[in-house]
Amino acid sequence: MKRIVLLTLASCLMMAACGQSQTKKEDKKMSKTLVAYFSATGTTRAAAERLAKEKGADLFEIAAAQPYTDADLDWTNKQSRSTLEMKDKASRPALARKCDAIADYDTVWIGFPVWWYTAPTIINTFIEAHDLAGKTLCVFATSGGSGVSGSAADLKKAYPQYTWGESRLMNR
Repeated sequence: MKRIVLLTLASCLMMAACGQSQTKKEDKKMSKTLVAYFSATGTTRAAAERLAKEKGADLFEIAAAQPYTDADLDWTNKQSRSTLEMKDKASRPALARKCDAIADYDTVWIGFPVWWYTAPTIINTFIEAHDLAGKTLCVFATSGGSGVSGSAADLKKAYPQYTWGESRLMNR
C-alpha cells in the first residue's frame, strides 16, 4: 500500500513539475517584441531590420502621412519642414497609419534618426497614438554624430508613465 501511495505521489509531483515547466515555456513563447521605426532616408530602416532579426521581432514602419522630401530634411534651411517641426515642441506630424496589433507586444523598440540631439517629433505622435501601458519601451537610434542617451532621456522625461528599458545607438 505504501508503495502505491509513493508511486502516486511521485507521479503527481512529476506531472506538476512538467506542467509548470510547460507553462514557463508558453510564457516565453507569448512574449512578443516589436521594432517600430521611423526612417527618413533608409539608414534607420536598415538598423531596424538588423535589430528585428537579432530579437526575433516583428517590424512596423512609423511613416508620416505626408512623406518627407529631401527639401523637408534639409537641416541647414531654417524654413525646412524638419527644422520647423523640431523647433516646435508641440509639433505632432500625422501618422500614415497606426500599429493596430500593438496590444500583442510586450516589448516595443522605438527607433529613429537623431534630429537636433533628440527624437523627431513624429516619435511623440507614435507614442501618444498608441496604448503602451504595461509594455517595456526600448530606444534605438541612428546618428551621424550624436549618441542615443540624450534622446532616450528626453523620451523618458516626456513619458514617465511608461516602463523604459535599454537604449542603443545603431549605425551602419
